[in-house]
Amino acid sequence: MSQKRTRYAAVGTGGRVVMFTRPIVGTYQKDAELVGLCDPSEVRRTFHQKALSKEFGIPPVPTYADFDVMMKEQKPDVVIVCTPDCYHHEYIVRSLEAGADVVSEKPMTIDAEKCQAIFDAVKRTGHKVRTTFNVRWGAGPTKVRQLIEQGVIGRVMHVDFEYLLNTSHGADYFRRWHSHKEFSGGLLLHKSTHHFDLINWWINGIPETVFAMGDLVFYGKKNAVARGDETWTRYDRYTGVAEAKDDPFRLALDEDPTMREMYLNAEKETGYIRDQNVFREGVDIEDTMSVMVRYRQGAMLTYSLNTFCPREGFRASISGDRGRIEYSEEHASHIITGDAKTDGYTGPEIKLIVQKLFEGPQEISVEVLEGGHGGGDPLLQEQIFSHAATRDPYGRSAGHEQGAASLLIGAAANKSMATGLPVNINDLVTLNPSVKLLSDLI
Repeated sequence: MSQKRTRYAAVGTGGRVVMFTRPIVGTYQKDAELVGLCDPSEVRRTFHQKALSKEFGIPPVPTYADFDVMMKEQKPDVVIVCTPDCYHHEYIVRSLEAGADVVSEKPMTIDAEKCQAIFDAVKRTGHKVRTTFNVRWGAGPTKVRQLIEQGVIGRVMHVDFEYLLNTSHGADYFRRWHSHKEFSGGLLLHKSTHHFDLINWWINGIPETVFAMGDLVFYGKKNAVARGDETWTRYDRYTGVAEAKDDPFRLALDEDPTMREMYLNAEKETGYIRDQNVFREGVDIEDTMSVMVRYRQGAMLTYSLNTFCPREGFRASISGDRGRIEYSEEHASHIITGDAKTDGYTGPEIKLIVQKLFEGPQEISVEVLEGGHGGGDPLLQEQIFSHAATRDPYGRSAGHEQGAASLLIGAAANKSMATGLPVNINDLVTLNPSVKLLSDLI
């Protein structure tokens, strides 16, 4: 007897939701069905509804402006939350209380209070929350995890992690809602949660103490004027502005069919401007950040994120008591889409070097996989949607506690930047104090 298909509904129909809706109605249609799309924007939810019907030949998926009506009428087994980050906790809690499990885009939420509300709802309802950390699933990161797990460099003592966002991908956060901390928590929540989670997972560690510094030094009007780029500050947005024609930071919504349909056509309805000038007044998130973390098992992390670099990618150096791993990736303009705007870019360039104490360096080859996030997206989608998904030997699926272990580094870093003091994560939200390993958290 075949297993009943799992009923999925999605709330939030921006660009990210396609990572979930497409595999439901396509690859995993025998195991899953999409029973609802919810968004306050009729334009956006109708765009996705029509696109899915056209591409996959399915009847129109029911769409809703009212989340509670969707939950009552469709009774989904699982709700996929893809709203702006500041609303994640609201829809996670409401879904759990309505009797559904949740798949949440990262970060699970943006501060300690909202995180605690999710913890309380999970405990109260007994339902589950999965956080989607795509980067764990890439071939390169998985190989690093294998090497550490095998004890190749001994006990990990220190990680140095530097992430570079370029003036295509990095700048895009400053055009959108992400540029306001009340909505995104800043990039130490929205973006760095990927990186913090990867490090937590690599070393199987639970963060304990956080100290951070950060500032807005490149984007925003004041910074542009100070370095002589005042001409780039004379308009609030880019689309339809003749004066912005030669601006290297320009994004024209009317020149891209998807952007036009999802955002430009929805402006009168929502008031949301997707192509705001990155050098306008009002940007209040940091664009350069440095963080230090101590883990419960004693390992330390030094981390940096800069959003105005000439290239995109990251490097990580992991030092153990028997050697060192050096891992780096060079990305296209946008890791999610694989957009190859960088001249001469032919795909993710991965370099992995292992050097044991008293030995020479050894370069390890890594096979680059197809798909978003370095091939991680298809593997994650299989784990979420396939009834036949095999047990993952690397523990790459993350529940609400592991999701919290990542976001709470960002939340603690925000508090540290505000106070100038180190912050103990358990003073924000208590992560099981009796364990030291990330794998012991749900």
